[in-house]
Amino acid sequence: MKEETVDTHSKALKINLDPRWYGTFAEIGAGQEVVRWFFRVGGAAGTIAKSISAYDMKVSDAIYGHADRYVSRARLQAMLDREFNLDVERLGHERGDNTSFFAFADTVVARSYRGSNECHGWMGIKFQSRAHDEPSQIVLHVRMLDAEASLQQEALGIVGVNLCYGAFFLSHVPEELLESMLDKLTTGRIEIDMFELGGIEFRNVDNRIMALKLVQVGLSGAAMFGANREVLQPAEVLHNKAVLVERGSFRPTTKVNLDMLECALAKFKEHPAVTDKPILPLMELTMRNLLAGGKDVDRRDFLARADLLAACGMTVLISDYFEYYRLAAYLSWRTKERIGIVMGVPSVYELFEEKYYAQLPGGTLESFGRLFKNDLIIYVYPLRHDEKEELQTISSIKVKPELQPLYEYLVGRGSFVQLDNYNPNYLSIFSRDVLKRIASGDTTWEEMVPSQVAEIIRERGFFGYTGPEAPAIH
Repeated sequence: MKEETVDTHSKALKINLDPRWYGTFAEIGAGQEVVRWFFRVGGAAGTIAKSISAYDMKVSDAIYGHADRYVSRARLQAMLDREFNLDVERLGHERGDNTSFFAFADTVVARSYRGSNECHGWMGIKFQSRAHDEPSQIVLHVRMLDAEASLQQEALGIVGVNLCYGAFFLSHVPEELLESMLDKLTTGRIEIDMFELGGIEFRNVDNRIMALKLVQVGLSGAAMFGANREVLQPAEVLHNKAVLVERGSFRPTTKVNLDMLECALAKFKEHPAVTDKPILPLMELTMRNLLAGGKDVDRRDFLARADLLAACGMTVLISDYFEYYRLAAYLSWRTKERIGIVMGVPSVYELFEEKYYAQLPGGTLESFGRLFKNDLIIYVYPLRHDEKEELQTISSIKVKPELQPLYEYLVGRGSFVQLDNYNPNYLSIFSRDVLKRIASGDTTWEEMVPSQVAEIIRERGFFGYTGPEAPAIH
């Protein structure tokens, strides 16, 4: 059962009164808002070995080494490593048998007096769960959303106390630990778009589940992880890159999924605005797709899809942006380069469903204005269920009569681009058909997916596979 929410004052005091924890607070930017809580509630001498704030860049470099950027994960890690190691080195002999050492650090930029800067930062804690233990670590990236600097600083202090409390008292329940970051705050005040657990205490944690949880509880509208399972901070990964996104269920990843992306990528690279620019291809899973009518995500199913995408070398975006214009806005905020989306013909029809835009004052017209605001391009993969059926392309699409002129205008201006470089042998491949064949024991499904995907499905028994290579069920 989830522990009842404890207020920030009580959390800080409980830490101060617990003799196990002793360490350093190192904070750069926005004031020493976290350590202030521990000084204010009393009993800080039992918890704080040192508090440091190396604001000046030269001083910071002298202590932690040179950094290209001061609000960065690299700087945060340097702070955590140095301060934790110093505590163990200086105090380990004297009190190491009954003390769990820790180092808390943050490097942030709050709203400046001009008020035009991005307000965000990196925060983390490196700690021993028990005396003489190998260290564990929690790292997160936070955006402060309050309009005033004083309120941003307040929110930062609360998040920091929540992080310390979570590390010391909730590390055995990682998902509760993540949810506790919101204690005494709202998603209107902070956004956490990257959350990573590491070290001995979290050796059994899959951080992709933590990325999913961030979006589920509303701490972020999107989260990202790479093919090596590493969670990524979206703004850093997207910065100065052209982006090509394919949305799908990827249940499982099929040859047509990869062909769609490869065909669109070839066209995307030919665009003058993209020439010689780094391009980031993304496979996107929406929360609506992952929930699929249920109240919660099937974790095993999610990780199966994630593993198959990883086997194909894909970076994955989990988002709560079902409407494409919201996805476009999210990406546009993080990169100034061109954005492309690849979709099949059925998704184009869905794009013109007016029911999805009822909440917008300008309805469908406003949604398309937002979607194509920055010259976004939609690459359309053709549709044909079998060889007897006529090929469906952007030329054959007929939406509602009142929206057809809008569609034709968008096609004429180049907002929709037909993919003609597809592999015709893949057109009849559909994920739902692959799933049925896997479950029924029809081995022809293996021809419909990449070889590495087939191998993993067989070895791990994904999607109901019960063939000879499937793991035994105990």
